[in-house]
Amino acid sequence: MGEISEMEAMQLEEIEECPVKQVELTVPKTDDPTLPAVTFRMWVLGLGACVILSFVNQFFWYRKMPLSITSISAMIAVVPLGHLMARTLPHRVFFKNTRWKFTMNPGPFNMKEHVLITIFANSGAGTVYATHILSAVKLYYKRKLTFLPALLVMITTQFLGFGWAGIFRKYLVEPGEMWWPSNLVMVSLFRALHGKEKRPKGGNTLNQFFLLILISSFAYYVLPGYLFSTLTSFSWVCWLAPKSILVQQLGSGLNGLGIGSFGIDWATISSYLGSPLASPWFATANIAVGFFLVMYVMTPLTYWFDVYKAKNFPIYSSELFKSNGESYDILSVVNPMFHLDKKVYEQNGRVHLSTFFAMTYGLGFATLTATMFHVLLFDGRDLWRQTKSAFQGNKKMDIHTKLMKKYKFVPTWWFVVILVLNIALVLFTCEYYNESLQLPWWGVLLACAIAFFFTLPIGIIAATTNQAPGLNIITEYVIGYMYPEHPVANMCFKVYGYISMTQALTFVSDFKLGHYMKIPPRSMFMAQVVGTLVAVVVYTLTAWWLMEEIPHLCDTSLLPPDSPWTCPMDRVFFDASVIWGLVGPLRIFGVEGEYGNVNWFFLGGALAPLLVWLAHKAFPDKEWIRLIHMPVLLGATSMMPPATAVNFTSWLIVGFLSGFVVFKYRPDWWKRYNYVLSGGLDAGTAFMTVLLFLTLQSKNIDLQWWGNNGEGCPLAACPTAKGVKADGCPVT
Repeated sequence: MGEISEMEAMQLEEIEECPVKQVELTVPKTDDPTLPAVTFRMWVLGLGACVILSFVNQFFWYRKMPLSITSISAMIAVVPLGHLMARTLPHRVFFKNTRWKFTMNPGPFNMKEHVLITIFANSGAGTVYATHILSAVKLYYKRKLTFLPALLVMITTQFLGFGWAGIFRKYLVEPGEMWWPSNLVMVSLFRALHGKEKRPKGGNTLNQFFLLILISSFAYYVLPGYLFSTLTSFSWVCWLAPKSILVQQLGSGLNGLGIGSFGIDWATISSYLGSPLASPWFATANIAVGFFLVMYVMTPLTYWFDVYKAKNFPIYSSELFKSNGESYDILSVVNPMFHLDKKVYEQNGRVHLSTFFAMTYGLGFATLTATMFHVLLFDGRDLWRQTKSAFQGNKKMDIHTKLMKKYKFVPTWWFVVILVLNIALVLFTCEYYNESLQLPWWGVLLACAIAFFFTLPIGIIAATTNQAPGLNIITEYVIGYMYPEHPVANMCFKVYGYISMTQALTFVSDFKLGHYMKIPPRSMFMAQVVGTLVAVVVYTLTAWWLMEEIPHLCDTSLLPPDSPWTCPMDRVFFDASVIWGLVGPLRIFGVEGEYGNVNWFFLGGALAPLLVWLAHKAFPDKEWIRLIHMPVLLGATSMMPPATAVNFTSWLIVGFLSGFVVFKYRPDWWKRYNYVLSGGLDAGTAFMTVLLFLTLQSKNIDLQWWGNNGEGCPLAACPTAKGVKADGCPVT
């Protein structure tokens, strides 16, 4: 049967091409349906990868450098384990002659079970965004939130996306025009890892290379992780003038512009932007230009021209302040009902942001409109053609869809049942625990309506351009105006409206990967459901454990100065809940606030790609103009804060070396080892970090010396306005 199917596919290949050339060149047009996908090995390695990645990623979540381990690391790491299990497990068949028969070892480790293991790993690699709510309520607002409602919120936010994915999969998965570019990297890796290879003379196999990098990065991380933490941010410029605020503002990689700063630490390099080894040079160059313009043009100009009283505050900060530069005591303006205490707020005065923080919100506004206009102007014609082709009922199926027809499909009603049960559970959770969660029933339905409305159009954009504009700002804006002074309601609305759509696109992308790799749809569905559930439970338990285990977690006022548990991502989420939820956009960006002019960034973002498009039309022979990607350029610093300058400078250096130098001058080496190198660095760093915490840091065994005293830029966070006082800072 397998041979016949492969021959049929080869005959089809001769007469039929995929509508997208990249897919035609990358994805094999053959299938062997006799290969087992759901195996004992798949369950053991898949669940193991899911649990380990969920634990490690949540463990890193609260750290100053929140390294994110992707499924690619697990995808590479399980290959030798899979082959080992294939060689050593018994072949005995259990429950012979029944429908339940199975064997622990059905034969050689194959690509289909490897794909399902990666789907499990992907569930653990994708962070549970709702953990931010847990952290904000318990650690920042210091309010009670019991385990059950927290678990229900986290489960429902992850599973709600299944409904939207199932409803729209016909339009986002089956058509060949919906090609999901990022999946082609995965397809290439699977083919490379399962290709038969001999050890090159004087070289290593992929598995040997991966193990060498894993062991090396594991051993090396003892230095930045414990023995010599200054390597995390090596800001040598600050040492030139230890008493100068200006020099330290320029040189600090953590609290300043980061001139000359770099990190010899994989966690610093890949924490916020992901692995630079996986970024194409075109995208890296756009991010470099965007970072340069924001950090070295916009930030100095706005700060030294004192825009929005910039000098009253640090040059770089995600904290909230009073007008005189003092930190704003948010808890003082929260009444016992967990709403804004208007009287105390009037006494304390308005909430102020550092000018850098305010400008990053403006860039977020600009990125949203720039993404929509860029896609319409540069990809609109192709997008319309591909969308029209995808929606035509009598369209010709591409070869991959034809090959998938031999498998049982997943009925739409399975997804609808999950959707209805989830919405019912969300309504129950928000109503029954309304005192904790604040979101009313109509807010739940509105969030679901926003996610439903945007999943298809944004899914089409993501499937064809690899760009997916987020809904976080829109959801915060909508509920902030409709239901102000309710911070937890704002957070929940954002998570249900924004993350359920993001989850849907993740599930759809996984469906497409399974489509390319010819995974039985029901097996794929099972892996996604089980993997998502296991991941949510592990994420929740890990977060709960860390909150109990680490004293003063996230509280920088009580933590030691060099503590890694500063929770920069949760801090930004908490500040957003204050800005959009507790205080409300009307008092910040509206008529009652002083940052109203930031709204002009919406218009600027819409005009920016138009100018590039006009330049491209005026000078069509200038190919470099077409490479200016305004959404990437404007959104380059979307992770700042919490990301800092040293994260960007280090990431850009490695991205340049990999994506330009090695790719151009050693293309064969890059093609063979680049992604494997990335996975090995991720895995080794992660394992050593957890080991250091469990053996030394959790027992408060510290090493005190100059190399562990931070980056040496204590004055970088000082205000420079006359008469403004701050702890540890000279008064100018």
